[in-house]
Amino acid sequence: MRAAARRTYHLLLKGRAVSDIVIYHNSECGTSRNVLALIRNSGVEPHVIEYLKTPPARALLVEMIDRAGMTPRDLLREKGTPFAELGLADTSLSDEDLVDAMMLHPILINRPLVVTPLGVKLCRPSEAVLDILPDTQKAAFAKEDGEQVVEAGGNRIQPA
Repeated sequence: MRAAARRTYHLLLKGRAVSDIVIYHNSECGTSRNVLALIRNSGVEPHVIEYLKTPPARALLVEMIDRAGMTPRDLLREKGTPFAELGLADTSLSDEDLVDAMMLHPILINRPLVVTPLGVKLCRPSEAVLDILPDTQKAAFAKEDGEQVVEAGGNRIQPA
């Protein structure tokens, strides 16, 4: 599958390949910043969508949830959102109700959500993005907190 993904459209922009990788990003989120840096560490400049300013259309959000093998409830963010005030813990709410809430309050969409030729994934923890990147890591990588997740040879460090 990775070979097929490498056949995707690439351009060079300031020495980096630009491909059809999309990250729904919040620059205020450390996990989101780490995922963006991991994508760039693979030599690719992704399309960065600041989803709080430009939320995905409803149909696209539903499609991404489906492609990620998730439910809308799986994508809901609770911390720092109106989750409790909106009563979203109520398990009788339908998937449509939850998507409606995310459309009205994009902060409820957990992040970062990444779309690549290999799939769609909510990348929490940040190193989960490595599972869907078509290209290997180009260098060692440590998250903002100092945790090393990629060694110098570009290989993922497996948790102990």
